[in-house]
Amino acid sequence: MTTIKKRVNISIPKSTEDVLSKLAKRDQVPQATKAAELLRYAIELEEDRVLNDIAAAREAEGSKLLSHKEVWK
Repeated sequence: MTTIKKRVNISIPKSTEDVLSKLAKRDQVPQATKAAELLRYAIELEEDRVLNDIAAAREAEGSKLLSHKEVWK
């Protein structure tokens, strides 16, 4: 049976495998499902970090500030 999901093979240390196994059992899901969920979460965190860096650069001293009216006119 074919799947639309991309398969990725990774090597993880025993300690990570143990934690992943415990989390999957706790949530009653397969390890692969839990790994994919955690990977999505990590990607969201990384995206938030990058967006925060962009926002911080825009707030730097000397940046031009626009009023609400100027932005939404």
